[in-house]
Amino acid sequence: MTQRPLSPHLQIYKPMLSMTMSILHRITGLGLALGMFGFVWWLSAAATSDGYFDLVQGLLKSWFGQLVLFGMTWALMHHMLGGLRHFVWDTGHGFALPTVEWLVRANLIGSVVLTILIWVIAYGVRP
Repeated sequence: MTQRPLSPHLQIYKPMLSMTMSILHRITGLGLALGMFGFVWWLSAAATSDGYFDLVQGLLKSWFGQLVLFGMTWALMHHMLGGLRHFVWDTGHGFALPTVEWLVRANLIGSVVLTILIWVIAYGVRP
């Protein structure tokens, strides 16, 4: 029986931003899927009773709840922009290394900017 060569792994490849963003895209997808349990919990509380809904709302309005919601907002924006980046690649465009780096950086910066913008609009503007 001949030994087949092993694929190079993280010990061989130099970590690049595009590799990190690919891993982060998968992590945010998993986080968003798990976050749906929180959304279902919130909807269930709304359907159960006023008291239970007030309890859940109180948790979401706490500093920890706001931190989780902010993180979920960022994960959604990051995952959405990463999906758009992959869509561009699926069309056969954007494979030149400078373009890949530009798209990856735009994904990272855009997700942060969009998250802050959403939170400023949602919570910063009060009549």
